[in-house]
Amino acid sequence: MSTLPECSVAQLAQLLGPNTTDAGGAASLICEQLSAVGRKLVDTAYAVDNTYLLFSAYLVFSMQLGFAMLCAGSVRAKNTMNIMLTNVLDAAAGGLFYYLFGFAFAFGSPSNGFIGKHMFGLKDLPTPSFDYSNFLYQWAFAIAAAGITSGSIAERTQFVAYLIYSSFLTGFVYPVVSHWFWSSDGWASPTNTDLLFSTGVIDFAGSGVVHMVGGVAGLWGAFIEGPRIGRFDHAGRAVALRGHSASLVVLGTFMLWFGWYGFNPGSFNKILVTYSASGSYYGQWSAVGRTAVTTTLAGSTAALTTLFGKRLLSGHWNVTDVCNGLLGGFAAITAGCSVVEPWAAIVCGFVASLVLIGCNKLAEKFKFDDPLEAAQLHGGCGAWGVLFTALFAKGDYVNQVYPGKPSRPHGLFMGGGWSLLAAHVIQILVIAGWVSATMGPLFWCLNKLKLLRISAEDELAGMDLTRHGGFAYAYEDEDAHKHGIQLRKVEPNVSSTPNTD
Repeated sequence: MSTLPECSVAQLAQLLGPNTTDAGGAASLICEQLSAVGRKLVDTAYAVDNTYLLFSAYLVFSMQLGFAMLCAGSVRAKNTMNIMLTNVLDAAAGGLFYYLFGFAFAFGSPSNGFIGKHMFGLKDLPTPSFDYSNFLYQWAFAIAAAGITSGSIAERTQFVAYLIYSSFLTGFVYPVVSHWFWSSDGWASPTNTDLLFSTGVIDFAGSGVVHMVGGVAGLWGAFIEGPRIGRFDHAGRAVALRGHSASLVVLGTFMLWFGWYGFNPGSFNKILVTYSASGSYYGQWSAVGRTAVTTTLAGSTAALTTLFGKRLLSGHWNVTDVCNGLLGGFAAITAGCSVVEPWAAIVCGFVASLVLIGCNKLAEKFKFDDPLEAAQLHGGCGAWGVLFTALFAKGDYVNQVYPGKPSRPHGLFMGGGWSLLAAHVIQILVIAGWVSATMGPLFWCLNKLKLLRISAEDELAGMDLTRHGGFAYAYEDEDAHKHGIQLRKVEPNVSSTPNTD
């Protein structure tokens, strides 16, 4: 945060001139008042930026409700309570482990470029670089990655496995990735002084860091567990196991849409930044608005493309497919939302829809079962978003968002050369490799220890009844049974009007 120039008493006294009775005293008083005003302005700037970041954190946290509703609507009714509980505990367990280890691993600089080494348990906060609002915001991102994975392994996973993988993902796997690409001294961060290919990786809000991490982790979990019973018939043909509530899916989608306005624009971390020394109407507040616009356009385009694409493939209009397409567009634009033009966001959303449809076709071909299409949506569309940014990032926007290196390479299609694309290809490979090397063995060990998948009997009956003591929905009046009251069958074609004869 920049401060106002120091007020010089000696210089001001000279300007007051010899006719002033006490030029030194007057100058000292004026300087004191100006310094007080300057300190108040600096404090106000800190308060504005922290308030903006806190509000963004609240928006991102509201996405947990969106994830919960989306997951609940996408599974069968007999597993609703189970998936809702896992969403609650993703946030709770993630909060504790991100506080103890995750935030330090991610942003505890100075580091060796691989992993942070300071601020465990938020020690020494606040600092000039980080306040408590930064922790809250980054925690909301960490539990979002864990929530993605929980959707991939829904309806067949033991509860203890959720607790183990969620703690490991939010406390270690995700923080290390975010340190590489977001910390000031991460080896591929765009703010590192020793830039990868002179550009670093521009993954502004986490198409790779958040969505690919969650998607690849879910990919391994679902692959090691195998498909749900009945998902594929004896001939290998896919059988639709539809979720029980399209209404909850739509509600969850709109909640996620709303929260994405904190996820992407909020990733600026501050809003009170000017882009010119003289000051003007154009500054970071304008970039925040542009980022919200590109987010909206990418999601909207992906939704419409999925609507008509799936109509051609299946012969009907499907609201669940449209919701997934919308979220795929959001996942893709997340990396480049701040550095691309609005028209480019339309291209991003269009291709993201095709990527999602293609990934779903591959999943059916290889008998891969993901109840929420989370691995395909977040993993596939997240990887496309990383590549998209390397192709369409505009030089002017890149220099504004990542100042200090005017010659920084930008998008290939925008005349910026191949450097950014090479860095982003490395990012995709590194994230896929790191998450596979950590989460893959974890899920494999859980499976070997019989801690991953529930029994076939429990799966057929539903986890709400067998593991959580009852169904999420009340199908009958329990009090009536306690008092011996039985429901009577209403015969057809019999009038319900009482007989007055």
